Amino acid sequence: MSRIDALIAELCPDGVEFKPLGEVADIKRGTSITKTAVTQGDVPVIAGGRTPAYFHNVSNRDGETIVIAGSGAYAGYVSWWDQPIFVSDAFSIRPQDTLLAKYCYYWLTSIQQVLHALKSGGGVPHVYPRDISPLRIPVPPLDIQREIVKVLDAFTELEAELEAELEAELEARRWQYKYYRDALLAFSDQDIRWAAMGEVGEFFRGRRFTKADYVDVGVQCVHYGDIYTQYGTATEKTVSHVRADMASSLRFAQPGDLIIAGVGETVEDVGKAVAWLGHDEVAIHDDCFAFRHSLNPRFVSYYFQSTAFHAEKNKFVARAKVKRLSAESLAKLTIPVPSPEEQARIVALLDKFDTLVNDISIGLPAEIAARRRQYAYYRDRLLTFKEAA
Repeated sequence: MSRIDALIAELCPDGVEFKPLGEVADIKRGTSITKTAVTQGDVPVIAGGRTPAYFHNVSNRDGETIVIAGSGAYAGYVSWWDQPIFVSDAFSIRPQDTLLAKYCYYWLTSIQQVLHALKSGGGVPHVYPRDISPLRIPVPPLDIQREIVKVLDAFTELEAELEAELEAELEARRWQYKYYRDALLAFSDQDIRWAAMGEVGEFFRGRRFTKADYVDVGVQCVHYGDIYTQYGTATEKTVSHVRADMASSLRFAQPGDLIIAGVGETVEDVGKAVAWLGHDEVAIHDDCFAFRHSLNPRFVSYYFQSTAFHAEKNKFVARAKVKRLSAESLAKLTIPVPSPEEQARIVALLDKFDTLVNDISIGLPAEIAARRRQYAYYRDRLLTFKEAA
């Protein structure tokens, strides 16, 4: 940063001027377009999300363009484009002569949380050009802006390379774990009994509750959606609770039961499961099943993750808009039944591997987050100026 410090000392030792963004940049609304009005092409349509909504065959912005999402959960999100795009439910920012586009972009990313906080409106939140226009941006001499952009471009490239390497390492470990798990659960060369699940246990369907029934403290419950997003192989506690006065209308899984998601948006999601190892019973949603059995709970849960299980299960999934799996179908699926000692041995091995992969899954994202914080720290330092009197 010595080069930048030297330029500041030379060109603006008494500080820099801060100006409203609307005075040094042209802020222009996009043109609304629906998916049905789009002619398929390769021009990204930028609307209210963080990625293109769809692709069109014509553009309404060319060259270097800063876009701010105008509506939805990501209203205020800043993105950079150096290709033709179609700005729809968003607005573009084109800096004037005193401001470099990339410098302006980096400054906007440094106040990303401020931009998100500008959201207003009831059902669908919006950020408008009038919200952005008064924001005061430091406008140092162009030579300083160029040097800042040069440093941040290099830092951004290094960060992207590191993240790609870390993600590749994580994916490799996941595939290694999947291969090892499937090999342990194949039993192809062993004299192991296979049984229909209906022969080794019973299935109980949950009862309905909604998110309106959720409370901070109450009856522990498992919603089918949580099985996809919140739980791994097993859990001793839930992330959700429902009102205690509902207890008599609920249906519960017992400790040791496997809780199975009976519906999903994809065939792969249906049948995902978590072993309940809590000390007390737990309420389950009516799109979940509890499988009550005498096997090792973690062994059963691991088998439900295996490629062999999903290959058989997929044949029984009802493939309407929402994919479903019935208790009757689950009862027909087969499961290996090795001795309790062999189940425990397999669980111990998979637990060790699962811990290793999860430690990496936690460690690598933590490393990525640390690098992002480091980047944000240096970016913010570079973009912090003393205001001229």
